[in-house]
Amino acid sequence: MAAPTAYAARTSYSLIATDLDGTLLRGDDTLSDRSLDALARAGRAGARHLVVTGRPAPRVRPLLDDLGGTGLAVCGQGAQLYDAAADRLLWSVTLDRELAETALGKIEAEVGQVYAAVDQDGVDGLTLIEPGYLMPHPTLPAVRVERRDDLWCEPISKVLLRHCTLSDDELAATARGVVGSLATVTMSGPGTVELQPCGITKATGLALAAEHLGLSPAGTLAFGDMPNDIPMFDWAAYGVAMANAHPELKAVADEVTLSNEDDGIAVVLERLLAADRIRSAA
Repeated sequence: MAAPTAYAARTSYSLIATDLDGTLLRGDDTLSDRSLDALARAGRAGARHLVVTGRPAPRVRPLLDDLGGTGLAVCGQGAQLYDAAADRLLWSVTLDRELAETALGKIEAEVGQVYAAVDQDGVDGLTLIEPGYLMPHPTLPAVRVERRDDLWCEPISKVLLRHCTLSDDELAATARGVVGSLATVTMSGPGTVELQPCGITKATGLALAAEHLGLSPAGTLAFGDMPNDIPMFDWAAYGVAMANAHPELKAVADEVTLSNEDDGIAVVLERLLAADRIRSAA
């Protein structure tokens, strides 16, 4: 585990930004009592907790209920700013469906057939999957369509891609090489390579949410586990990668904590709370 830097020892944090899958959530999509307690203590100290996830808003809402969250959440890799209390999107950016089809065509010209799914925009948007696509998270609901053309029936926030033989790293690298400005390519978890609106990342969504809350990068502590969290780490004052994180994220993290199964977030928060380094920005 990487040692905390001196910066972490002298800085106070008023915003705690956490990814969900592989970070705050355990493998069975549950939250440990220790993590919930640490976040609750941080909240009582005055810090705001903000979920920053690749999941679309409809797949985040039940988890926010478990967290007692009635505030904001950054969803869809930064494409959605969701107000849990009002159950509405304060802001959203959709991926142009023609550009998405063009990007898919360019990728398939390089690597052969890929299997695709989409997250529809909106608080009631569905996840649609084409024949052959296997959901990386079997606990997440999805609707299977008969053909790819059916994926584009409503506005979408992103496209999810899988390949039969290529690794996630290989597929993501190829996609970045051919997609160009058609979309932003991210890798957010095992079996999860995604296309989202060009220029949209977790950092853009986090920055918008922080502005809405009157908070700044200087007081932000971020936790993550995959390359899609790199922009968030670049934006935040301090980035903590989980022990199970992708090597690309560990390489840019300020600290590596324990895994999501071992309450890595709670370990860091408990240490900072004991040092009085989590407090209100007021």
